[in-house]
Amino acid sequence: MTKTSGHTTVVGTHPYLELNNQGQIQRFYLNQDTHTLGRDRTFSNLPIPPSWGVISNRHAILRKEGEDYRIFDGDGQRPSTNGIFINKTRINTSQGYLLQSGVQLEIGQDPRNYILLTYTNPNRSQLTVQPSKQRLSLQGLREWPVELGREPTPGRYAAIQLDAPTVSRLHAVITPSPQGGYVLEDRSTNGTFLNEKLINTSVPLQDGDTIRIGPFSLLLRQDTLELVDRGNYIRLDAHRLVRQVKDKQGQTKTILSHVSLPIEPGQFVALVGGSGTGKSTLLKTLLGIEPTQEGGVFLNGDNLRQNFNLYRSQIGYVPQDDIVHPDLTVAEVLTYSCRLRLPPDTHVNAIVNRTLDQVKLEFVRNSFVRDLSGGQRKRVSIAVELLADPKLFFLDEPTSGLDPGLDKEMMQLLRELAHQGRTILLVTHATANIEVCDRIAFLGRGGHLCYFGPPQEAMDFFEMPSGDLKYFADIYIKLDHGKTKSENEQTVKHWTEKFLHHSAAYQSYIQASLSPGKVTPSQPPPSSGSGSSPLNQLWLLSQRYLKLILRDRLSLALSLLTAPIGIGLIVLTLQGKTPLAELDTLEITQAPLALRVLFIFTCAAILVGLLSSVQEIVKESSIYARERLVNLGIFPYLGSKFLIRSGLAILQTLLIVMVILVGFQSPNPEIIPWSIGLSLTTFLTLMATLSLGLLVSAFVTNETEANNSLSLLFLPQIIFSGVLFELTGFARKLSWLTISRWSVGAYGALVDVNAMIPEQTPLPGIEPPPLPFEPTPVYDPTWDNLRLNWGILCVHTVVYLAIALWLQKRKDIL
Repeated sequence: MTKTSGHTTVVGTHPYLELNNQGQIQRFYLNQDTHTLGRDRTFSNLPIPPSWGVISNRHAILRKEGEDYRIFDGDGQRPSTNGIFINKTRINTSQGYLLQSGVQLEIGQDPRNYILLTYTNPNRSQLTVQPSKQRLSLQGLREWPVELGREPTPGRYAAIQLDAPTVSRLHAVITPSPQGGYVLEDRSTNGTFLNEKLINTSVPLQDGDTIRIGPFSLLLRQDTLELVDRGNYIRLDAHRLVRQVKDKQGQTKTILSHVSLPIEPGQFVALVGGSGTGKSTLLKTLLGIEPTQEGGVFLNGDNLRQNFNLYRSQIGYVPQDDIVHPDLTVAEVLTYSCRLRLPPDTHVNAIVNRTLDQVKLEFVRNSFVRDLSGGQRKRVSIAVELLADPKLFFLDEPTSGLDPGLDKEMMQLLRELAHQGRTILLVTHATANIEVCDRIAFLGRGGHLCYFGPPQEAMDFFEMPSGDLKYFADIYIKLDHGKTKSENEQTVKHWTEKFLHHSAAYQSYIQASLSPGKVTPSQPPPSSGSGSSPLNQLWLLSQRYLKLILRDRLSLALSLLTAPIGIGLIVLTLQGKTPLAELDTLEITQAPLALRVLFIFTCAAILVGLLSSVQEIVKESSIYARERLVNLGIFPYLGSKFLIRSGLAILQTLLIVMVILVGFQSPNPEIIPWSIGLSLTTFLTLMATLSLGLLVSAFVTNETEANNSLSLLFLPQIIFSGVLFELTGFARKLSWLTISRWSVGAYGALVDVNAMIPEQTPLPGIEPPPLPFEPTPVYDPTWDNLRLNWGILCVHTVVYLAIALWLQKRKDIL
């Protein structure tokens, strides 16, 4: 016999609730039509100890429905503070949730202090049996270390399997500490988090510590390691988001105005509204990559901006631009992305095959992306994100430019992904298939939330004459029908006020479902996730980049042959002259001719170097931004460009040198053989120019700007080379900043241009002809001068690369 709520109950004949507060157990037998749960004893007939602060004074109501009970959050009017959750979905005050025997609910969202509520009805079979939370007692354990990973040692007792693509085979281990207690050691690719902080070495564990590995959360409590969350469900709560920017006049402009949204796990939510209403801004804010002046975004109670690294691998994001290389096949795109994003011990082929099946693209796996339709390319972008099996998906205009049939197919695909437990958010202008969405958020000008709820109910809310969703687009007209900007603002304000203060939709879909975040200390913005090793990324990126270059055969041929052909044409124009070789009798025209030829060598190298590199970063800016947001390192990315282009520069150098050696009679420099000096000077010129091109490519915002910058880059190299004009004063110092000055200087030192200037023999009564130019230290045929020219070319290379790295770092949004 157990006394509960003042009634005597025979144990085992009535349903009961069991509340587990971090090991403290309370059991309540349910024998009335209505029960109330809370710390307020005047309200509750299921009274909770006052010390259980996670539970509100008036936390829940249970009403009998058949042989079971339906539980409602709050006191019937107002929701509780910390809520009641089933698989991260908050139970609201109006609809409630019908309890089934064996179901387990959570009060609160922080595993360090939440309360587990289990409902049992002995008279009913357990229709809803959740997998029990996995526990491993560490006290007295004889088998060490404890292994945590995707594939622990088979048959091992001291192990917890964490089966997710982003988890390494052996991700982390726990060992006993000589001082007592336990030590956590990270052995992973994608990192291990202890109390929301990334660890890189062994760290001691304390009672109450939480460990995050991929999507999994583990809690150490009283010498027991408990798997408290498998990461299958992610809820998103946005609280009063305000985003302001400066307009062209410097005035503050609000583009998001106090937007609050609760988005439950597995919901398919569309952000809709007219152009310029802030849909994409809201999407990026919910994603965590757009800052706000007020408010915050929370995933499962965690502040997203502060804890982005925790969820980096659980978030998929498909921007408007394609995030795949068109010159790779579909299978190659997915394979490289898989190897970049997931641990090196991942079963790549199995994951690629599974993902292709999910997006229904198996039949085009060996087709080039450039040959696919618009809808298929968008599916490939989605497939890239599905590789890591994210539970939260953001898409910006995924149906843009698709015909009605492809639009419907895309929306149906996203609906299927939501059915698989993923939370899907998308921005869209196409509303023909809006009925497949669970919720829509309708934004008006100024970023005001005019409606949030099911699409069908929007027709009634906006007082549309017909409730048929085929007239959904008429809502756009209603919100933007004013003749002036002021009238439009008043219209939006009217609907916003109606929704926030006079609608059941706001009460039901926002107020009753919105959940607070966890109370955590303020943390600095997250740095990039650990991801795969820099060397591994460099190797993979270099492989991919080389394959892309080899696929573009025309560009590769032009890059390799432009300079040799140009220099070959110079050979034809000289008609047998030997400007670089020492003549028996010096001619007054030889030195300037030799200098012009050397100048052509420099210009040819600079031109092909710029043409080869000035678009290499900007043309894949969308791909870089997305991969950087996952785990891409800046050094491996820029290093792959520099490494592969350096290899091509060697080929370019060989071709240029071959043409010069064949087409020109070689000089005989004393300090170094002509072929070696020629090769080094040409290669260093190409490398410096390549680095300059990468710098510019990192600076500009689109390919048109990159193309237009070529003349601005090339003209100063001509003007300040010192060949066409005599440089004095400030112009001479300015020439030190150009590549051409040092390249021509190195060539001139090798050829010894100064020695080609004939001596002036004075004759009585005859004015000697003017020299083409005075001998200059720039072309001194000494080792010191040659090393100086080569060294400055190397300095140019290093400085340009450093600036390019800095420019890429500035693009980081987190």
